[in-house]
Amino acid sequence: MDGRSGLFAIGDFARHGRVSVRMLRHYDAIGLLRPAHVDPATGYRSYDAGQFAELNRIVALKDLGFSLEQVRTMIADEVSPVELRALLTIRRAELESTVAESVARLAQVEARLRGIEGEPPTVDVVIKQLPAARLVGLTGTAASSTPEDIGPVVRPLCAELGRRLPGAAVYPAGRLTCLYERSERSEDEAVVHATVPASIDAEGNLNGLEVIDLPAVRAATLVHRGPIDQVLPAWQALARWIDDNNYRSGEPARELYLDCPDDPGHWVTELQEPIA
Repeated sequence: MDGRSGLFAIGDFARHGRVSVRMLRHYDAIGLLRPAHVDPATGYRSYDAGQFAELNRIVALKDLGFSLEQVRTMIADEVSPVELRALLTIRRAELESTVAESVARLAQVEARLRGIEGEPPTVDVVIKQLPAARLVGLTGTAASSTPEDIGPVVRPLCAELGRRLPGAAVYPAGRLTCLYERSERSEDEAVVHATVPASIDAEGNLNGLEVIDLPAVRAATLVHRGPIDQVLPAWQALARWIDDNNYRSGEPARELYLDCPDDPGHWVTELQEPIA
């Protein structure tokens, strides 16, 4: 307590409130929690006992993941229980999304660890002659060739392709195929195409879709079973096989989606790497 009756010096208030003095000064600076009294001569801050409840509310909201700016707005606007429930519902959805992303990333880490710690799995690579094909699709650019950067680009491309096909004079003649090639603009970037093989009416409307003609190529192929966001070890195994067998990789690499049920764990995807 300080010399004024019922007031706590900032150090005592911080200790009892389980926060730092620096944090209390920051709360004061941003108008979140003002001291009950500031000595005009020394500038020393003092707080009264009733302010512990205010401090506890700030700490509780902050621990739930709200920013200090959000906390200040919530306190200043005196949000009702109904409004607070809505905000907490949104926060719960954000945390659930973060957890889902972390679980997926954990699965990728475990897959990589199994590949590092165990013997390299036997891969059933088949060399195929892929015929020339005409496809229609959409193109985007990913920051890198890693699944973390590819996924957020290819998923909306595939969704938009599905929306545009019904309005185009295009007749799909095969399954969804994603193409990947290096960007001419950057060594890190990857160019991504979401496509389907198609019979195209030259006079028809493509509804904004582009035409991509692929030449006939010989390709090393490998079937991946499981979620597509865990495909990296399979691509790495295919790359090792190509190198071990003295082939050179070509472009574009392809993912042919053979079966995509509701459960991503049961997806079947053929990886196709042109070789020479």
